[in-house]
Amino acid sequence: MRLAIMQPYLFPYLGYFQLAASVDRFVVYDDVTFIKNGWINRNRILLAGAPHYLTVPLAGASSSRRIDEVRTQPRERWLGKLLEQLRHAYGRAPQYAPVSRLVEQVLSDSTDSIARLAAKSVIDTCAYLGLETTFVTTSTGYGNEALRSEARVIDICAREHAGTYVNLPGGRALYDAGTFAAASIDLEFVDTALPAYPQFGAPFVPGLSIIDVLMFNHVESVHAMLSREAITA
Repeated sequence: MRLAIMQPYLFPYLGYFQLAASVDRFVVYDDVTFIKNGWINRNRILLAGAPHYLTVPLAGASSSRRIDEVRTQPRERWLGKLLEQLRHAYGRAPQYAPVSRLVEQVLSDSTDSIARLAAKSVIDTCAYLGLETTFVTTSTGYGNEALRSEARVIDICAREHAGTYVNLPGGRALYDAGTFAAASIDLEFVDTALPAYPQFGAPFVPGLSIIDVLMFNHVESVHAMLSREAITA
């Protein structure tokens, strides 16, 4: 079984979904320290030809709290503004109708947990794309918070009976293949690809939220992008 572990990001970029598509089980790492000005409560969309942040405002966010302890501000303060920002950015995009419904479905969820909201943005997008990857959160699944970094990843793999741990390219600086091999786990990396696609005829801006990819491409085209990953040991 192939497994990945990542923090929950709000409608993350295409590479995150290339990782999700490459595994059977995806562990949402939601009980670690919250990082301000990261991707947990925001991502970038294309507005007037340039990247702009789509942000869910938080209440009392702090790097001294875990991700699953951080709450959003009351939804009535920001939901309408975000949906209007999305309409202004993508109202003329070919897939605006179904994708805007997906985004509204996620952001309208009753939870005030940014961890759950970000995870829902990933899980619901995977369902929209027809991916069969299953998800679990570290805050509810393992009880191994005392372990750190590589040791915790290996413990989660062992508990899930995963024979292969898959990570994004940045993980090459964090993980040692020999340590995983000693635990009978293969270590692999997804070399993400960010293919260009039309964005209202303007110069292509790569690395935006999956929202941008979905707005301009049919599901079948996105599937082709997800299959471009090259797995290297």
